[in-house]
Amino acid sequence: MNVTIYHNPRCSKSRQTLALLEEQGITPTIVEYLQHPPDVTQLSEITTKLGITTRELMRKGEEDYKAAAEQLVNMDDSALTNWLSTHPSVIQRPVVITDKGACIGRPPENVLEIL
Repeated sequence: MNVTIYHNPRCSKSRQTLALLEEQGITPTIVEYLQHPPDVTQLSEITTKLGITTRELMRKGEEDYKAAAEQLVNMDDSALTNWLSTHPSVIQRPVVITDKGACIGRPPENVLEIL
């Protein structure tokens, strides 16, 4: 099974989700998205697989989000995707994608549903 985790090693939930995958005998492809941000196409694929909008993929408590909140409120999904591609710290984490689906690993046990 192909498994990809969009991972932030500084995030406890992301580390816990990665550990849970490894406990299941899975060695996922790890994308450290802060170092290698997904582009617009990849973000669109991620939101489609998750079944959510770009706005729902955003962490509203992050400083980058707060600083741009007034601009973001009036943006459509396409504009938000473009903005998010240059502000990866705002992406929900971790995102796990498998052959069976995708989910956000909050809580980490969410990933068990798509294995």
